[in-house]
Amino acid sequence: MWALCITALVVISITHWVYRWRNPKCNGKLPPGSMGLPLLGETLQFFTPNTSSDIPPFIKERMERYGPIFRSNLVGRPIIISTDPDLNYFVFQQEGNLFQSWYPDTFTEIFGRQNVGSLHGVMYKYLKNMVLHLFGPESLKKMIPEIEQAALSRLQQWSSQDSTELKDSIASMIFDLTAKKLLSYESNKSPENLRENFVAFIQGLISFPMDIPGTAYHKCLVGRKSAMRMLRNMLQERRAESRKQPIDFFDYVLEELKKEGTILTEGIALDLMFVLLFASFETTSLAITLAMKFLTDHPLVLKQLTEEHEMILKQRENSDSGLTWKEYKSMKFTFQVISETVRLANIVPGIFRKAVREINFKGICNHERYTIPAGWAVMVCPPAVHLNPAKYENPVAFNPWRWEGVEVCNASKHFMAFGGGMRFCVGTEFTKVQMAVFLHCLVTKCRWEPIKGGDIVRTPGLQFPNGFHVKIMEKEKQARKKHIILKLQRGMAF
Repeated sequence: MWALCITALVVISITHWVYRWRNPKCNGKLPPGSMGLPLLGETLQFFTPNTSSDIPPFIKERMERYGPIFRSNLVGRPIIISTDPDLNYFVFQQEGNLFQSWYPDTFTEIFGRQNVGSLHGVMYKYLKNMVLHLFGPESLKKMIPEIEQAALSRLQQWSSQDSTELKDSIASMIFDLTAKKLLSYESNKSPENLRENFVAFIQGLISFPMDIPGTAYHKCLVGRKSAMRMLRNMLQERRAESRKQPIDFFDYVLEELKKEGTILTEGIALDLMFVLLFASFETTSLAITLAMKFLTDHPLVLKQLTEEHEMILKQRENSDSGLTWKEYKSMKFTFQVISETVRLANIVPGIFRKAVREINFKGICNHERYTIPAGWAVMVCPPAVHLNPAKYENPVAFNPWRWEGVEVCNASKHFMAFGGGMRFCVGTEFTKVQMAVFLHCLVTKCRWEPIKGGDIVRTPGLQFPNGFHVKIMEKEKQARKKHIILKLQRGMAF
């Protein structure tokens, strides 16, 4: 009898728990949707790999079923997913008032609990100004010759190889450049390879959050731990040195740490260096690799891009001079190519915020009022915005000409490749400079032929699982080779 009573109580408790999971408490009316399985929610479906170039299947299926705004549960957190431009804009504009930056616990575990994305108010503004010291226009003007030299050097190196895997090779180039600028790190002079830790970190960054030895997520955490150990050691070594003038960003950070009454801590400083190293090379290398894939598949785009950059060379008074800031700013079609690449890349599949108090808003389809409960997360979905057929004709097509005459200086309701609101990415111009300078060097100095790979998978972040292997050839060497062959043919004719 007692066993039956206990069993009945357990069944009733589980049934009630499942019901409450599927029907969360809310003072108003939640947007439509499903909370998925208890504990897991819809996490497995969200992380399911797909090869679609359209809106991710997880999002598209729910848009068709529930509309542009719906609820779900990811990695154990209730969440409102927005594909609606107006709500997205409202979320970004109300940061610091109704919303604050938020990412799942798994992300903060990876990037550090004191990373810039998790900080708010005065501390966030303080760090943002520090980063602008590094990535502001005046610093970027001085950086262009370094970026150009790095690109030319690597392209020459790759041209001597039978095959170059673009994603990894470009990531290596940008990492070396950024690490030198940030902390004067040079891999060939260090006993440990800092980038190897980031490679391990990246492989598990967007994976199912299961911290068990052997999983990608566990390897990711191990990679972070190793990278942070190296950065901490560098910090201690730098402190032991005595420099009169700062020579890199790490020196600048140390100066800030020494100031009396500073709000910067060593933990925040190290997390900042970690995030900057990651953000500055991983996303940009993906974007450049995708741009090269698009150029490979669209010869008319490559032709116009090449013509723009060859015209820059022709208009120079000194043919041996390097790229200037004025020339960079003149690259109109290049910026169209970059805008179209990052629109389709959707490297960041979701931008997260959290409601700091209960929020009511009007539904789009039936004009009912919906409620976002306090503490719930909101995920703004850039792919749904960038691939919206109501805004972009034939949205999955690569068409740089759609940006002709369009000034893309900041985020908007229909373009958020670099975030939005007060957290618009401070490294946006740095990314554009790196992409534009690399493309300039590429199309003026080299040709390339695809060999294998180039397939794209999203999990939900962008990946090249088989890489993208190409054969890179210097144009001058090709021209000389053709000239010799032509002379030999003429000689044989006589």
